Amino acid sequence: MTALGAFTFVLHSHLPYARLAGRWPHGEEWIHEAANETYIPLLNMLYDLKEEGVPYSITIGLTPVLTEQLADPDVLEHFDQYLAQRIEAAKRDVDYFLMPGTDNGHLRYLAEWYRDVHEHTRKSFNERFNRDLIGAFRRLQEAGCIEIITSAATHSYLPLLSRDSSVRAQVKTGIRSYERMFGQRPRAVWLPECAYRPAYITETGRKRAGLETILAENDLRTFFSETHTITGGSPVGVAAGDVIGPYGAIKRRYVIPLTDQFSTSKKPATTFQPYYVSDTTNYPNAPSHSGVAVIGRNHKVGEQVWSAQYGYPGDFDYREFHKKAGTSGLQYWRITGAKVELGDKDFYHPDWAEYKVEQHAEHFAHLVGDQLRQYHNQTGKFGLVAANYDTELFGHWWYEGVNWLGKVIRHLNQHPEVELTSASQFIEQHPPENVLDLPESSWGAGGTHFVWDNTETHWMWSPIHEVEERMEVLATNFNAPDDQALQVLNQAAREALLVQSSDWSFLVTTGQAREYAIRRFSQHIERFEKLATSLEAGHPNVDAAQEYWELDKIFADIDYRWFR
Repeated sequence: MTALGAFTFVLHSHLPYARLAGRWPHGEEWIHEAANETYIPLLNMLYDLKEEGVPYSITIGLTPVLTEQLADPDVLEHFDQYLAQRIEAAKRDVDYFLMPGTDNGHLRYLAEWYRDVHEHTRKSFNERFNRDLIGAFRRLQEAGCIEIITSAATHSYLPLLSRDSSVRAQVKTGIRSYERMFGQRPRAVWLPECAYRPAYITETGRKRAGLETILAENDLRTFFSETHTITGGSPVGVAAGDVIGPYGAIKRRYVIPLTDQFSTSKKPATTFQPYYVSDTTNYPNAPSHSGVAVIGRNHKVGEQVWSAQYGYPGDFDYREFHKKAGTSGLQYWRITGAKVELGDKDFYHPDWAEYKVEQHAEHFAHLVGDQLRQYHNQTGKFGLVAANYDTELFGHWWYEGVNWLGKVIRHLNQHPEVELTSASQFIEQHPPENVLDLPESSWGAGGTHFVWDNTETHWMWSPIHEVEERMEVLATNFNAPDDQALQVLNQAAREALLVQSSDWSFLVTTGQAREYAIRRFSQHIERFEKLATSLEAGHPNVDAAQEYWELDKIFADIDYRWFR
């Protein structure tokens, strides 16, 4: 039977910059948890499929700020120590559950099970992947199993930056980091938070380029958007709230309807097809389109994972995320029921969860096939279903999620009507037939910029814009700096990028790590100001630049001129 359409997972991997930022509750432990629960299990699953001869093709985004941290020797050494601590914690629990008065056969079994899981993860890290997680992803791309896409350097919220020079610097730095890590240029990009902005004129008459123009300048030919950005109407899925993961922490007061500013295109469109994005920067004296394609998230399959109400992760037999043992921090309980209090949770049974994973993977594969079949029957066209998720949902938030991903790939590989593809591969084989005007939007709550610019975070944008303007002036004025000035200029550029990270405002809004985010934001502002002031005074502070490099140690081949 001939395939009626194609499917790709689009997994967006990102964590805040936390190198040498301490450990629990915030800092490097974010990276360690994600590597332990998500990245290494994901790599193990993908390598198992490859070694078993199961063909597959999926799309994985790794943000530059994440890849820099996953390749950092200090972060990796601390991660190995973290795994050793997790193993010892499980062993202590095994002994604890043997003590008189605490003997519990099932809890002891779970502690032993966790010990074995962590030991397997540590062995994979040190032996299977030789402590080189970036290299492991790179080899999968070189084998044609995955497409790795890039993003803005520090996951900056691009629509709210005040200077095109900053947007270009974010993009160029991300590309250069990608080339160093993966040995080739990226073809596609994940716009942070799926946040898009067309061209516009500022109140002062300054012309701002549409994001599609800047992507085209850098030969990035595909990006991704939230459902409502393509189809119009009210936000759904992540943008509508009621989701698992970090977005679920956003209070309902932040979920607001679209305003006229964010009104959607009146042209009928569907997420089953990619579209070329209108070239808005030079309109009306521009080509019909920018040459950059957009792929929208399929809502029907997306909600099967995102939804906190009826998504798979809420099944009662899956592991409870929020309850942890006081002895070790290990999670020994299952969800149990929709409104069961944490104190009343039943114990976790891995075999029960495994049974549900198989059921849910089969259901998802049938759903994908049904979606493509219905679209083909209605239009006669070869469609695409893109299932876009945060990678950390799998393994971290939904413990069984990585196993589910692998089983879905196995099922779809056997589905006669579904072709597994990557984003760029689909665009190459099925170029867009139509051009679409995209509205300003995101997959944040309400579909607007509100998560990153609200009453609690608005104060952060003035310093960001001041840094942008100051960095642009420095980049323009220093044409042939000596070695010392060059060192300071490049470190100032790093600090400017780190100031622009969307993570700081996101963490303030969600309240997950408010004090930490404000402290990190303020530190990078202060470091930038110290470096910039020394350059403006004609006395580049090399000592400070070297000190901050040891702390930041990111984007080794940055070029300050990208801010011109």
